[in-house]
Amino acid sequence: MLLTIDDVLTREELAAASSMLAGSPWVSGKITAGTQAAQVKNNLQLPETAPHMADLRRLVLGALHRNALFFTATLPEKIVPPFFNRYSGDTNHYGFHVDNAMRLLPDGSGYIRADVSATLFLSSPDEYEGGELIINDTFGQHGVKLQAGSMVIYPSSSVHQVTPVTRGERTACFMFIQSMVRDPNQRRLLYEMDMALLQLRQSIGETDAVVSLTGTYHNLLRQWADS
Repeated sequence: MLLTIDDVLTREELAAASSMLAGSPWVSGKITAGTQAAQVKNNLQLPETAPHMADLRRLVLGALHRNALFFTATLPEKIVPPFFNRYSGDTNHYGFHVDNAMRLLPDGSGYIRADVSATLFLSSPDEYEGGELIINDTFGQHGVKLQAGSMVIYPSSSVHQVTPVTRGERTACFMFIQSMVRDPNQRRLLYEMDMALLQLRQSIGETDAVVSLTGTYHNLLRQWADS
């Protein structure tokens, strides 16, 4: 499932993130790329030793934890601590690749299965040209270029790329989520049911039928989820 979520970060959070990134060091993005991806990855990334890395991660994770749409779409069990990248100048693109199924935690303590990938845009579209996130799925090819503070989530199994940035600078946060519901089709059904229930509550209220359907949603979640 490919889904965009607007305004994940507030204006104040976006300004704080931009300020911290402005004074941060950058290294080759290949530090987190697998063997295949490293051949087509040409961007920059914040190293683990960056002065503001912990604060940036807390800021992003705090925003995700309060976002109900992110929760219902991903049903997160674990999130790899977010990473931050930059595309500009000669380090300006990331060719077609697939994200590794298992992601090593930054502290080396273990692995998390990547079910869902996410990109949180930190630069406004008018700050750069190119830099479109292209995602292939069974319905074709999708180009994504969102406002700063907005996010796109998509299956980690998708082939995707970032096209060359030809002007300006594109900064973003990217992350990988292990879902409580491993199967993407089950996850989509639960998301669609939850969204339909929300609309029903708003239009007809908590009727007996709505309460019954809500119970069905939670019983399916109990059956399919691992945590």
